[in-house]
Formats: sequence, C-alpha cells, structure tokens
Amino acid sequence: MEEAQRPRRDPARKARILTAAAELIARNGYHTVGMAEIGQAAGIVGSGIYRHFDSKSAILAELLEQVMDQLSTAASSIVDEAGDDRRAVSELIANHVRIAIHDRRILQVYHREARNLPENDLRRLRRAQRHYIEDWVGAVAPLRTDLADGEIRVLVHAAIGSVQSILFFNSGLPVPRLAALLVGAAHACLGLDAASPAIVAEAGEDWPDEQGA
Repeated sequence: MEEAQRPRRDPARKARILTAAAELIARNGYHTVGMAEIGQAAGIVGSGIYRHFDSKSAILAELLEQVMDQLSTAASSIVDEAGDDRRAVSELIANHVRIAIHDRRILQVYHREARNLPENDLRRLRRAQRHYIEDWVGAVAPLRTDLADGEIRVLVHAAIGSVQSILFFNSGLPVPRLAALLVGAAHACLGLDAASPAIVAEAGEDWPDEQGA
C-alpha cells in the first residue's frame, strides 16, 4: 500500500500571512487584530493560519525578528566589506533608508508594538538591536574622534531616528527625493558630510512612491 502523500503547502502562504499582519497591525493596533482577520486578509480559510503560527504573538515575533535580521545582516556585511569607515557609515544610512521606505509597515509595527512580545522574544530582539547599534558606533567613532563614546551613541540614535521620522508621516514625495532628504538628514545628525550621489541614488532606486501611512 502506497504511503499517502502529505498535502503540499503553499511556500508563499507564510509570507502572505506576515504581510497581511503587518498591514492590519500597523493600521489598527496589535490588540484589535485577531487571527481570523489576519487569515482572511492573507486569503487563508479557517484554521490554515495555525499551520504556520500557533498564536498572534508568534506572528508578531517573526515580523519583528525578520526586519531586525534584515537590518543586522546587511549592517554586518557593510562594515566588513565597505573598505573605509566613511563609506561604511554612508552605506549603513542608505540601507536603513531603503528598509524604512520599503518595509515601512513592519517598522511601524516594530516601533509601536514590540512591547507586546513575550519576554524572551523581546529580550532577543533588544539584544539584536544593541548589536545593530554597535555596528553604527564602530563605524562612526573613527570619524568623530572629538566625541566621547556616549556622545557618539546619542548621535547614532538621532541619525536612525531621523530616518524613521517618515514612519508615521506621509510626505507624498517621490521616493528618490525622499531617500535623498533622509540620507542627508542622517549624515547631518552625525556631523558628517553627505554621502556620494551614487549611494544616495541606491537608497531610493527601484521602488514606487511612498506608501500612505
């Protein structure tokens, strides 16, 4: 007797769940969104969502880990491969700008809802966040030898905050112009000269205009 084949899962289903969850939670808040609503928005009927996630908190944890992993992995590669600190800083800024524009909904959820994670997930997320900040500090410090470590950290947080200022404000600007302004603002926060035009262009390339908040 032949062994019954297990039903094949749609490889894109999990991604649809995460995309739908990010959109709904960003718009309505974590506590008002239910699993059934997320499943419906993702085009998944009934209990199908539970084949991928056993709870809403598991969806939130994966969403936030996903964007933090994206930031951290790119930052580590930039620092290792940039060749000099000034280029590393400019590429760190450009990468954060790209993600802030492209994954705006997930970053909105990160900003507002991380506190709703279970304690172990939140601790892991904060640890990854600290490592990400260290990559920035390590690249900025040789360029700002006039500043103490604590002062550099203040400026790094200010630079990242300037990029994330768009999360809850829809400027209506074309993406290339928006990216150029954010790249320039982040460099100004660090007290460094603006990035080369090529790096600025990379921050805003190939994406549609800014999405509504």
